[in-house]
Amino acid sequence: MVAGTRAFRAKRVSTLAKYDRERIGYSPTNPVLSLLMTTRIRFFGVAGYEIVTPNGKHILVDPFIDSSPLCPVKSEELERVDLILVSHAAYDHFGDAEAIARRTGAPIVCPSDVFAFLRQKGLPESQLRATIWGLPTQVADVMILPVECHHWSHLTLPNGQYASGVPMGFIIHASPTCRFYHYGDTAIFSDLKLIGELHRPTIGALGITTPVELEAHDPCAGRIIGGEMSPREGALAAQWLGLETVLPCHYLNPDCADVHEFNRLLEAAAARGARVPKSVVLKPGDWITA
Repeated sequence: MVAGTRAFRAKRVSTLAKYDRERIGYSPTNPVLSLLMTTRIRFFGVAGYEIVTPNGKHILVDPFIDSSPLCPVKSEELERVDLILVSHAAYDHFGDAEAIARRTGAPIVCPSDVFAFLRQKGLPESQLRATIWGLPTQVADVMILPVECHHWSHLTLPNGQYASGVPMGFIIHASPTCRFYHYGDTAIFSDLKLIGELHRPTIGALGITTPVELEAHDPCAGRIIGGEMSPREGALAAQWLGLETVLPCHYLNPDCADVHEFNRLLEAAAARGARVPKSVVLKPGDWITA
């Protein structure tokens, strides 16, 4: 049974890799094509990203833009959007997904509660894809793998009913050499190591703090004093996932104590001989190539 399961997993990973290679005609011996395979990634703040694939697809992940106080971009400035991914229903992740989808016609991949909300708001079912962990999905010629996320997702529907869904992370196959992992606000859990082993993400966004600038948006009793992962947990998760590059996130101002502590812990792990990813700290509006 164990051997059979391993063979199935290996076949599944091989199938996804084959899809990547065939999609853009990848050849490891073609240096010109290798240069053309650059993926560009822009950070909006908190957990929002724009990914531009080598074949020109523009993918938004958790596009919290217009209400983000330090984001230098407005959603209406995004001229091309081919796909929107929403990990869960929290306002700082769901963000401007609905408005962008209405303006651009871009499809949205999301949990079931977000799907129900958008359907009641009038978006056509043909523009939406509700999904769940482990279900590979191809939308707008982009391969997406939703993965396990230890968090929550809930909202009030336009009709007043309360809906709860299953939050998710994503592995986005941007190119044969770029598999982007988005953590979806997950807490740490040991199967992150299995996700790394099975799907081999190359670059990933991991939340390791919480943006103090948004505390006023929380109407509940008390206050949140940390992120879903602490810097220590995030540094361990980055190693479990086997990333080459890690983008610490869930902040607006990168010059914060948790980001500095995260980088310190990665450096300490490297000094002990551990294999650690390169950490790249982005400001809202910054781009990175992968």
